[in-house]
Amino acid sequence: MKPVLVLFIASFITISLCAQEEKAPRNQSANAAPGKLIGKIVDAKNNKGLDAASVQLFEKNTNTLAGGMLTKPNGDFDISHLSITDTFKLVATAIGYAKQEMIIFFDKSAKGNETVEKDLGNIKLTAESQYLGSVTVVAQKPALQMGIDRKTFDVEKNLASAGGTGIDVMRNIPSVTVDVDGNVLLRNNSPQIFVDGRPTILTLDQIPADNIERVELITNPSAKFDAASTGGIINVVLKKNKKLGLNGLASVGAGTPGIYTGNLALNLRQGKFNFFVNGNYNESGGRAKSETYRQNKDNGIVQDYFNQVAYTDRERRFYSVRFGMDFFLDNRNTFTITQNIGRGKFGNFEDQNQEYLDIHRQADHYGFRTSDNRSNNERSSTQLIFKHNFVESGKSISADINYNHGTNDDNTNILNTYAYPDGSIYSPDSRVRNEGAGRNNQLTIQVDYVDPNGENNKLETGLRTYINDFTSIFNAYSVNNGSEFKLPLSNHYKYQEMVHAAYATYTGKWQGIGYQAGLRAEYSKFDGELVDSAQKFGYQFPQQLKNIWDALFPSLYLSKTIGEGQEIQLNYSRRIRRPDFWQMNPFVDINDPLNIRQGNPALRPEFTNSFEFNYNKTYFTGSFLGVIYFRNTQGDITRYSDTISAEQFERLNNAAIDPSAILSTFVNAQYQNRWGAELTLQQKLGQQLDITPTVDMQYKKVVSNINNTDLSNEGFNIEAKLIINYRVAAKSAFWNKWSFQATGEYESPEVVPQGKRKEMYGIDLGLRKEFLKNKATFTFNVNDLFNSRKRGIISDTESFYQDAYRRWNVRSFRVTLTYKFGKTDFQLFKRNNNGHGQDDHDDRD
Repeated sequence: MKPVLVLFIASFITISLCAQEEKAPRNQSANAAPGKLIGKIVDAKNNKGLDAASVQLFEKNTNTLAGGMLTKPNGDFDISHLSITDTFKLVATAIGYAKQEMIIFFDKSAKGNETVEKDLGNIKLTAESQYLGSVTVVAQKPALQMGIDRKTFDVEKNLASAGGTGIDVMRNIPSVTVDVDGNVLLRNNSPQIFVDGRPTILTLDQIPADNIERVELITNPSAKFDAASTGGIINVVLKKNKKLGLNGLASVGAGTPGIYTGNLALNLRQGKFNFFVNGNYNESGGRAKSETYRQNKDNGIVQDYFNQVAYTDRERRFYSVRFGMDFFLDNRNTFTITQNIGRGKFGNFEDQNQEYLDIHRQADHYGFRTSDNRSNNERSSTQLIFKHNFVESGKSISADINYNHGTNDDNTNILNTYAYPDGSIYSPDSRVRNEGAGRNNQLTIQVDYVDPNGENNKLETGLRTYINDFTSIFNAYSVNNGSEFKLPLSNHYKYQEMVHAAYATYTGKWQGIGYQAGLRAEYSKFDGELVDSAQKFGYQFPQQLKNIWDALFPSLYLSKTIGEGQEIQLNYSRRIRRPDFWQMNPFVDINDPLNIRQGNPALRPEFTNSFEFNYNKTYFTGSFLGVIYFRNTQGDITRYSDTISAEQFERLNNAAIDPSAILSTFVNAQYQNRWGAELTLQQKLGQQLDITPTVDMQYKKVVSNINNTDLSNEGFNIEAKLIINYRVAAKSAFWNKWSFQATGEYESPEVVPQGKRKEMYGIDLGLRKEFLKNKATFTFNVNDLFNSRKRGIISDTESFYQDAYRRWNVRSFRVTLTYKFGKTDFQLFKRNNNGHGQDDHDDRD
């Protein structure tokens, strides 16, 4: 961490000095005549000047910001020190008005250093609102932008997640669901999570919702993307303001249970520099309930019963700081450095009440278990990016290095007591103490090249290297009369994962059909070791030349416009899903003595062939996207459960494990087929109300045989989500600019190899009030209105039948206040220019 901070500080000082020594404005060579634009922003209806309208000027070829300001009270603006040899795009916006864009160029015949002034006259903005009685209706950009290859969700319009985390954001996005452990699913598959297009060591509950600008969903990625994205890609794009001057956002929130949040984001854009910094704090709590009801069987015949009810008090605290800068070396070269530092502190205290019943459901004995867990983690991420734009429009090359580092520690104390119904002791108390620590380092190096060839053709190619080093140490001790005995389930585990990749895609058009063909080649290697026992395991793909297909991942997209606002697309891709750390780590999780979990070091990657047919239609009041898809997964990674063997019980006897405990692990099934249809509609109902319903219907078939036991299963399931938005803009100051949002979701039961997952549903509500000329907002939201989100599963085998559910989060109420501020003429670097202290972009009044 220290070298990174030293590098950042040194870069900051060096570039600051360079900025103060500049002799010519950014967009003007030393010998070129300077350009100046003047004009006025007015209301198209009455020609009155608009105060504080935003005027921004971009270089047309590179889309680089060249200048800007807020208009004076009479609507006037002027932007100086421009290169007259460049072509610009001017963008004028004002609250309640439609955006106006225009292309601008100067008279290039000017000679010498005399300023070339261009008067744009009155630029008219048309009001977007109209009055219906006492209500003003304002056109709004929809929160969800639907495309053939991806969906883009605007997080700022998600009222239910304000003041929350990335998990809260995901719960309110169509096609996305979140399970009880906070795992995100896309169409019932585990997607790859990116932050700003790159792998991250951060979990979504460590990313503040207020820091997220948008979320991109890519259900069937092309060869350009990492092949380890069988379940698709969710790309979280963080906010990074590039407006001129000093701009910021501050928010504070509180709620129940135990919710406290705070966020401060600052951005300084001046000349060739854009500095940004963000600090965040998020704290929450809650008491969650879990239940388990089991029948223990022998060859299918019930022998006895077990019931368990558990309550868990949770505490979570996250701290994070993110800072960095963009340095625009010139019009075509940009350098960016970003540093993220985060820390999390967690506490979980659980009480378990256990009933052991005989065949007649009479109590044989009772158990009581307490578990006190404390854990911490630290995360940091450093990203260096360089991008060069060639003279040819759209042609570019970029290179970036992304380094993630994380550490964690974990301590748990467990006490088990047992008694007969009359209160006498059934067996001696047992105590277990667990301690663990881990370290993770991830390095990603990537180079991408884009070369357009005419209007419809484009070549994209690149190289990528990903290296992931992980070390985990876990020790478990049986505590008896003040002495400790180390248990066999202790382990010291480490691995290194490497993926080297190259890709190429070509986009073109033939006979009115657009196409993109791509091929990605990846060499992957996983080397794992159980240090204490010197046991090594892992995989390598491809192992030899004859297995080269294991390293190749093709993709093909075909698209055609079939009418106004209508497009169809057919696509195919081959992907890989590599087992993660927890799925392969042989560590035994004994937090629940009746339901223990363990990873499987023998797991192998799964390969998926994915086909999609898309139909997209846009019309005046909304849009519709229909998708039919099929996925075939060979070696599907799935969960497998069975009662522990006598040998396993003997090894764990001092860990207070029940003899009839169920051990869950992961195995490779033969294959899984999944057929599905997803329908998404975005529809305006009148001028103030819009709805976005999504329905995903699937039929799944799993074929698996483990230990001569047929685990095959098949069935139909459905997921549905409805988002409703209502916005009021009235003449009354109190009712003006209120927004309401409701999100409801439902997941039907779904088959798994040994049973089914139970249904789950929930409703989130949010409302927002804008005031102080839209600079401040008040948000109130309720997550899980009916406290109904819980993940249940029914398992049915020859040795047991179990109906259980767990939950991680509980219903919460949260209030958040947000304030935006800015000063376009703020200057960090000041220098004399013709006797005036002006920077490269003089946008002061």
